[in-house]
Amino acid sequence: MTFKRRRIREVAFQTLFAMVSDPEVDREQLYKELLPLAPQEEVPAYLEELVTGVSEHQAEFDQEIEGSLAAGWSLSRVEKPNLIILRLALYEMKYVDDVPVAVAIDEALEMTKKFSDDKSRKFINGVLGHIGGPKTTSN
Repeated sequence: MTFKRRRIREVAFQTLFAMVSDPEVDREQLYKELLPLAPQEEVPAYLEELVTGVSEHQAEFDQEIEGSLAAGWSLSRVEKPNLIILRLALYEMKYVDDVPVAVAIDEALEMTKKFSDDKSRKFINGVLGHIGGPKTTSN
């Protein structure tokens, strides 16, 4: 079965959210629970890329996010769903060549509609708009 990237992003979000609660969570088991895969079907490569990429670059992304927050705000004040959405968007903005920055931001805003609220949408749009820029050339 072929999955649209939007669905893959949602599963990546759910996986990363679970990993915040339990860093030792079995990703493969989560993927199987979240995606209707046939017995011999492989996990979409893009899903693994997103989860691994966000995990590997988390410190970098958190530093960028913190630098974009209003005075008096720290990363600890950002709600976990919003933080994960921001990290996913930053990974796509910086490291996925075939996803334009504007598309990464738009997809983050769509995820916010599903996993957060309108106030958070405005916050995420502001942070990503502040950070938005050219892609990094290496993984």
